Amino acid sequence: MTGRRLGTLLLAVVAAVGLLGTPVGPTAPVEVRAAGANLDFTSDAVYTVQPEKRRVQVTVDLHVSNPSKDTVTKRFFHDFAYVQVMAGATGFKVDWAGKGTPRVRVSERHKSYLILRVDFAQRLYSGKTATYKLTFYLKDPGGAATRDLRVGDSLVSFPVWAFATKGTPGGTVTVVFPAGYDVTVEAGSIPPAVNDATGRPTFRTGTLDKPLEFFAYLVGERPGAYGEATIGPTVRGAPVVVHVRSWQDDKPWGKRVAGLLMAGLPVLGERIGLDWPDYPQPLTVQEAVSRTTGGYAGLFDPSQAKVEIAYYADDFVVLHEASHAWFNGALLADRWANEAFASYYATIAAADLKRKVQPGALTDQLKKARIPLNAWGPVGSENPAQEDYAYAASLELAKAIAERAGQEGLQAVWADAKAGVGAYQPAGGGAAEMVAGPPDWRGLLDLLEEQTGKSFDDLWRTWVARDSDLALLDARVQARARYAATVTAAGDWHLPRPIRDAMRAWQFSDATTLLDDAEAALASRAAVTAAASKAGLIAPGTLRQAFEDDDGFEDASAEATAELDVIGRYVAAQALRPSETTPFMTLGLWGLTPEARLAEARDAFAKGDLAASAAASEDVEFTWATAAGIGQSRAISIGLIVLALVMIVALAISTARRRRRRRRIRMQASRIRG
Repeated sequence: MTGRRLGTLLLAVVAAVGLLGTPVGPTAPVEVRAAGANLDFTSDAVYTVQPEKRRVQVTVDLHVSNPSKDTVTKRFFHDFAYVQVMAGATGFKVDWAGKGTPRVRVSERHKSYLILRVDFAQRLYSGKTATYKLTFYLKDPGGAATRDLRVGDSLVSFPVWAFATKGTPGGTVTVVFPAGYDVTVEAGSIPPAVNDATGRPTFRTGTLDKPLEFFAYLVGERPGAYGEATIGPTVRGAPVVVHVRSWQDDKPWGKRVAGLLMAGLPVLGERIGLDWPDYPQPLTVQEAVSRTTGGYAGLFDPSQAKVEIAYYADDFVVLHEASHAWFNGALLADRWANEAFASYYATIAAADLKRKVQPGALTDQLKKARIPLNAWGPVGSENPAQEDYAYAASLELAKAIAERAGQEGLQAVWADAKAGVGAYQPAGGGAAEMVAGPPDWRGLLDLLEEQTGKSFDDLWRTWVARDSDLALLDARVQARARYAATVTAAGDWHLPRPIRDAMRAWQFSDATTLLDDAEAALASRAAVTAAASKAGLIAPGTLRQAFEDDDGFEDASAEATAELDVIGRYVAAQALRPSETTPFMTLGLWGLTPEARLAEARDAFAKGDLAASAAASEDVEFTWATAAGIGQSRAISIGLIVLALVMIVALAISTARRRRRRRRIRMQASRIRG
């Protein structure tokens, strides 16, 4: 309502002015008009709202007194006075209870006030008082929605003055609304209303100590009949249903807003790069009296898909509230971010539509009320100066972000935010890692830098961060440097998700601890890779699996230790391969294939079967370590076997010979007997 606040120069000022007359005789007392400073009056003013006639009736009981003191030769009087009233006043009439007929006419016309001349019915002599009843009307002139004076069935808004001469205390002001109006004091001050016997909200000031300093601006709203129009703009190829509700006595508002939304929503959808949000019901845009403090005269309730836009709102406010269809708390978490980009896209859409708008500028005066945007609280929680600063500053920040990010960069950020995709995604594709809830100031900074490859840290420090946030931004710089270096060191290996989750949550202490573990695991990977390469082995994928697993680095450490142990066993087995083959070695290796078993060890290691690889290496190691001894034992055994065989053969031959000799002897003896 700051646009309606009237300065103190517009307060009711009364000037009672007289002209000095010429004495009619040199010695007798003569009557002369008193000087203007010698007329005092106060007033009891009653403002009665008459919405059926689109006017406010103002009745002012002027209590006039002449404090002049007659002299021996002069008798002073006043016969008229000047009264200052509002510029929109008409239908002037003045009465009194005595004889004669008073008159009133406009003496001077100015842009913001009128000077009335009230001619008294009778001369007002020194020490005398009189009461005149001045009546006039404040009629709704129609026209601009931002006009100060509006009187209708749904809305009444007008300024209230008191009337008195300068420095004269006293007088009262009473304002009477018809029953059913909800009245708000938008500017100035007046005691709360009390309903009279008929239910009419009635404001009464009591006696005023400084009547010329009194001022109030009242806005009364009464639930009335709405006229509704339904429009169907197409947003990114899909039809959208929007209901536009305006007071029946303010059809121009409905026509203007409906036309602007019909043209503006498609432009906003293309510029933002997102489809129409999935609301549970059609969007309703309704004319209202703004209840917000400072800033823009609108209120968006996404849970009800309802927008209230003040009757006096300009095109910028309408487009700003339309942008809130996207920036509604579900896309971005922080108030400043939603207000910033609602304002930014309102200016962009206005330019596309060739509409001239004037969003609140960040003036030097507003900068005196500076607050970090992270300290900007809910609507109504800040004083008006800070509220106005935050609106203007958030728009300036949005412009700076857009200039650095580019339109495509912003659209990529909005797409991720809507889909729930967080920053720090692993390279190489795959399913995106999701986050819970819309990004706050931290998540927004991360998404901007990830999507654009540019730094926005300086903008956050200048506009967003509170003093307590600066240490967190410092920690972020260090953690991101560590993270980037570790990602580079990991190559095509992905860091486990807990590291990325810690970075996304700005838990940089936890992230640093995990990065330490990751670097240790990568050092183990290097040791395994080097040892495997030197041994002629192919490192298996099991270490990578253990590294990328979300359960921590204990498994990776254990896997690396186990792989180095198996490599050591393989190397130890290879080291026992004989440089030359001796007969004993050949005999010891008879029936064995250590080279084949080494191949089995290599294959098993490459497949990640460490147990099988170790067993094969152990077999080879044992075989080569014991081959000569076994060969020697086998040679002895063979010798003994041969000797035994020789002895058996010799014995057999000897036995056979003895048998043949005995046979010959028996045969010879037989012949002798025969």
